[in-house]
This record gives sequence, structure tokens and C-alpha cells, in this order.
Amino acid sequence: MSNLQTRVLALVAVCCTALFMAQSAPAQTTILKAAGYIDVVNGELIQPANIVIEDSLIVAINPERLPVGTSIDLGSHILLPGLIDMHVHLTGSIAPNGQLRGVTETPAAAAFRAVKNAETTLLAGFTTVRNLGAPDFIDVELAKFSARGEVVAPRIIPAAHSISTTGGHGDNGGYSPFALEQADYRRGVADGIDEVTRAVRYQIKNGAKVIKFTATAGVLSFEGPVGAQQYSSREMAAIVEEASRHGIKVAAHAHGSDGILAAVKAGVVSIEHGSILNQEIIDEMKLRGTYLVPTSYIADSFDFDAVPPIMQEKGRMVIPLAQESLGLAIRQGVNIAFGTDAAVIPHGSNAGEFGAMVAQGMSNAAAIRTATVNAADLLGVNDRGRIAVGLLADIIAVDGNPLDDVEALSNVAFVMKGGRVYKQD
Repeated sequence: MSNLQTRVLALVAVCCTALFMAQSAPAQTTILKAAGYIDVVNGELIQPANIVIEDSLIVAINPERLPVGTSIDLGSHILLPGLIDMHVHLTGSIAPNGQLRGVTETPAAAAFRAVKNAETTLLAGFTTVRNLGAPDFIDVELAKFSARGEVVAPRIIPAAHSISTTGGHGDNGGYSPFALEQADYRRGVADGIDEVTRAVRYQIKNGAKVIKFTATAGVLSFEGPVGAQQYSSREMAAIVEEASRHGIKVAAHAHGSDGILAAVKAGVVSIEHGSILNQEIIDEMKLRGTYLVPTSYIADSFDFDAVPPIMQEKGRMVIPLAQESLGLAIRQGVNIAFGTDAAVIPHGSNAGEFGAMVAQGMSNAAAIRTATVNAADLLGVNDRGRIAVGLLADIIAVDGNPLDDVEALSNVAFVMKGGRVYKQD
């Protein structure tokens, strides 16, 4: 045997040994101990809580004998599954002259802001978020960094660019056309069936895992009446049809009744905001199983003084209507999933949404379900949203029982994502 052959065989042996050791390495076992955990499906407190975790998964709950492993004793705290926010904008925040960022900042500034906001969101107890619109595919890249554990962030389902009509809610207005012009399908601005189809394909090609379009005008934009329908029914149907071919769900920003109804009939899985509902819309949503993502905490936390007068006017008009619509949806049993529009509210204050829903008549247990089992259902995943064997070890701890006082969810003392501890007060 030649010297070269000997060296090659030795190298192969080393590689095979390393591979075998990696495959046979023992699982990392962690035991979480606490006073109890919330069975979110039944709305019950189960006591005590001894949760056994191997690597990233829950493998046992309150077994007769605890295995050997790293023990984390959280004392009198109560455990819940990691919370899910179905409507955030990690690249954004409300700030004086914030509408000028499109012409005063580079994409790098939005990316740095997104990393900071993502960490704040995770440490507030939200281990999964759906990011419904971000410039320059920043949320797509942030999702990859989060999945690799390279940043402190929730699991992120990115939408990339929100799809909007020319001059619509997602097409930055209020500027000279010579200062900022982005009317291009690649950045989400598209008109007509052919263009919206192309826009959907482009977002998915570049990493979008959900599609969001603006069915109506909005508050934080310069276009006209906040409830005005912007996309036609045929354009909305084309968006949903194309996304569905790729196995991608579609969410619709919609404030006004006409646009909401058209989006529901087009087949979207969720209506974001849903500010002006009526009985026809309620009936159609219940028939199709469409979710409402109400973003109702905005009523308590929106900084009117930080935005231009036209946005203040639209906000003051639509927010009370949105509160009434949420109460109607709760009373009539519409599917509701948790979402905050974080950016419009301060990042990290997401849990305020629980109190806003309870104030409109939802029980504490039902409010918790919106951010756990309901949100997981809307995402189409069955690996999170509950504390159960076989699910991801996305677990938080709070001081107090949120079934008695939902405000306990605003004070998260412990955060674990995928078996890794990110916060332990």
C-alpha cells in the first residue's frame, strides 16, 4: 500500500469516527420544575410541572421518576407554551418623522432595528412571530439567522414585501416621485392579475413563507379613506390562487367592509385588523373558517403625536370601530388569532393584546388560546402552541396564574426556545 493510500484511509477513518460520534452523542436532558403549567386547550392549571426536555423537544411531563439531567427550578412560577404573535413588523417602529425613513435610511438601518426588535420580542415571551411585511427581504434573512441560532430572535415566518396597488397602503406615498419611486412587483407594488401573480411568485422565490396583501387603505399611509377597497375581487383571487399553488397561505390587511368581504371570499386565511365588520362578513368568515387577527391593543398604545395629521385622523376614526367589531366577532364565535401589529405598538409590549381582547368580552383562557393553539392552527403547524410530549420545547414562565389574571403574561420571567434558555430572571 502506498503512502498516499495509507493517508487517505486514515482520513476516511477519522471522518467516519467523527460522524459516528456526532450521530451517537447523548441527548442533552433538561428538567424544568415549576408550580404548574397551563393546559391551554382545556384552560386548566396542571400542578405540579416537571417537564423533561431532550435537545429541542419535550419528551415527558410529570413522569414517575425524573431522569438525570440539568435541572432548572422555577419555584412558584407557572409555565405556558411559547406565545405566538401573528402580525408583527420587526423592521419598524413609530417615531417622529418615521415616514421619512424610506428616503433617509439604507436597508442596513432597518436590518439592525429588526435584530434589536426581534430580541426584545423573544424576551417578552413570543417564541414565534409572523412578520407581515418588510423591505428588501430583511425578514427572510433574519428568519434564516434565527433558525441557525445566530441571533436572539423568535422563529420567524416572513412575508417579504407586502403586496399593494400603486398608491395603495403598501406603496409609500407622501413623497415627490423623484425622491422615492418603488412601483415595482419585486418590491410588492403590483396592479392587475398578471402583475399580482408575478409579485407573489417573486416574493416566494426569494423566501416568503406567507403572502400578505393590502385589500384596503390603511392608517399609517397617506392615501385616502382608511376603509376604501384597493384591490379588485379578481386581483385578490389571483393572489390567493397563485400562493396556494406553492402551498403558501395568504393574509389580507383590511379595514373597510367591502374589502374585508372580498378578501374573505377570495380565500385568504386571515383578515388583519378587520376594523369594520358586519353580519354578512361574520357569516362568511365562520362558513370558511377565516381567522380574524384583530391587533386591538393599538387602541391603548398608539402614539398619535408621532405621526402626521392625516394618519392621526384616520386612526381616531377607525380604532373605535375596530373595538366594536372585535366584540361582535367574539360574541359570534369567529376564529381569532393573536396579533399586535408590533411596530405600531412598542416591540416587547405585545402581551397587552391579551387585556385588550378580554376587555371586549373574551375569557382569559380563550385569549391565551389565540396566541397558542389558534395561532398554531392558523400557521398550519402542529409542533408548537401547547406543552405536550413530542412538541418543541418553546416554554415560558410567568409569576402568577394567567387564567386568573391575564396581565401576568406581561411579566415573563423565563424564556426557552427549542430547549435553549434565553431568559431566566
